[in-house]
Amino acid sequence: MPVFIMVVGLLSAAAFGVFVFLLFPATTKAPVPATEASEIEQPTAVPVQQSTIGTRFVAAAPKGYIAWIERQILHAGRPAGWTVARILVWKVVLTAIAVIFGWMFVVSGGVEPFKVLVAVVLVAIAFALPDVLINSRAHDRQTAINNALPDTLDQMTIAVEAGLGFDAAMAKSARNGKGPLAEELIRVLQDMSIGRTRRDAFLELDHRTNSVDLKRFVRAVVQADAYGIALGDVLRVQAGEMRLKRRQRAEEQAQKVTVKILFPLIFCLLPVLLIVVMAPAVIGIMDAFSQVR
Repeated sequence: MPVFIMVVGLLSAAAFGVFVFLLFPATTKAPVPATEASEIEQPTAVPVQQSTIGTRFVAAAPKGYIAWIERQILHAGRPAGWTVARILVWKVVLTAIAVIFGWMFVVSGGVEPFKVLVAVVLVAIAFALPDVLINSRAHDRQTAINNALPDTLDQMTIAVEAGLGFDAAMAKSARNGKGPLAEELIRVLQDMSIGRTRRDAFLELDHRTNSVDLKRFVRAVVQADAYGIALGDVLRVQAGEMRLKRRQRAEEQAQKVTVKILFPLIFCLLPVLLIVVMAPAVIGIMDAFSQVR
């Protein structure tokens, strides 16, 4: 058993070392092609991750899964260090570590069905953890965009009614705003400044964010631009609709609170109350029966 524990410990240390090494790979600088409008936030150079193992994982993984990860990274705003190769490396390393510790847990003290079940659940959680994290990051970003959209449209409406053009109003709102929506609007303006049409820039915005509310706004702007409709009227209508949808989402979340609180109330609070209230009575009854005997 000591030899087995030593071997497992060495394997765990080696797996953790590989994980740390792949977590902080060396980076080099590569020039950005002048024709790529999607890379304008890095005008001179972008980091290129050198990871042979990650590249092999990407080549071996299913194409549909790789496409899903790429979409999630795009919807999450391409956070620094989140690449397809690195996510796959995380999945493999975390799963390997979970398998090692799960095996140690199962074989220690004899194999039991409960231990096997715990080990399987541990491995499944480790395998799915990177996917859950990137999906949660993308969902949080979409929520932030949806919440900020009504106020941004109100600012743009006021600016347009004050005499500014649509692009100038959007630039002013983007400069005054914060968060992912302001960043995306700045990205749209940058795309338009290098020669993209307003339609293409807004459709690319829809593709990057995958926000339902923003999709409605993008479609309204594209249709208004195509048919020559005044964008000030479009902004006013869209701002009212977005405020209504935000209020409806808030009411929906408030109604869900009563349902979500049932689980901690039933399984956490009520048992404690029953113990506090019933324990003295149960102890007294047990003492009474013991004296009778």
